[in-house]
Amino acid sequence: MSFTPEQLLAAHKANIEQLFGLTSKAFEGVEKLIELNIQVSREALDDAAKNAQAVLSVKDVQELAALQTSLLQPLAEKAASYSRKLYEIASTNSSEFTKAVEEKASEAQETVNKLVETAAKNAPAGSEASVAVVRSALSAANNAFESVQKTVKQATDVAQANFNAVTESATNAAKTAAATRRRTTGA
Repeated sequence: MSFTPEQLLAAHKANIEQLFGLTSKAFEGVEKLIELNIQVSREALDDAAKNAQAVLSVKDVQELAALQTSLLQPLAEKAASYSRKLYEIASTNSSEFTKAVEEKASEAQETVNKLVETAAKNAPAGSEASVAVVRSALSAANNAFESVQKTVKQATDVAQANFNAVTESATNAAKTAAATRRRTTGA
């Protein structure tokens, strides 16, 4: 199997287009991350100003305890929300890159398969055993690659489920702590 100059140029052009497409996706992810951090920073600054005003207006210890309790839950929820959004940005970018790698790997697999088939058709008489060994090795490599892809996908799904569970657990723990504090302080 030989490539014509036109085929080589088309392959290079497609690779360059894909590179620029992935670079664009990476920049989109960075932009989303910057926007998220700016938004969170603004909200944190606003909250700090409001909380400082609230602390300055406290008249006794019970009121201070009630204020602390009221500040704890929203803080935990905001932290969990930030973590979720951060994870979504990372997950989206990761899936884009994974998809591109899988497509290129699939194309490479197909090209190698075609090359082996062409070589097998043009092989001299008596080389059938060698061709069978190459085909068998290629099949084993393809199966191993697919197995790794499935394992990575399963690990990603488990990691996402664990992340969601931890986020929910942290939010629930903050709510429980706030409720307990309210019951103990009578606020």
